[in-house]
Amino acid sequence: MRTGVLMSALLLALCFGACRQKNTGHLSVGPQQSAILSFASTARKPDFASEIKPIFQARCQPCHFPGGKVYDKMPFDKPETITRLGTKLFTRIKDEKERQLISEFLNQP
Repeated sequence: MRTGVLMSALLLALCFGACRQKNTGHLSVGPQQSAILSFASTARKPDFASEIKPIFQARCQPCHFPGGKVYDKMPFDKPETITRLGTKLFTRIKDEKERQLISEFLNQP
């Protein structure tokens, strides 16, 4: 709910700033609007079950999933484990897009 309200406020601010451009014949996006767009596009926290967990299943199976030899100490099917370990997990995750998605998950409240 809070995210939806925040997104609406950011988009309203963007529109207000763009509409204030005088007689240019087109809408232009200035630095402030660009920053708002950048924040608005990253405001959503990636979903653990559908976006984060599959990355670890592909890279860290079978050891860190049920039945694995280190599952009891470091279960990667639990979001709290991923949050606790943070970027230390990047030793096995080399793909930049996957790293970015995990970073977004770790950095959102």
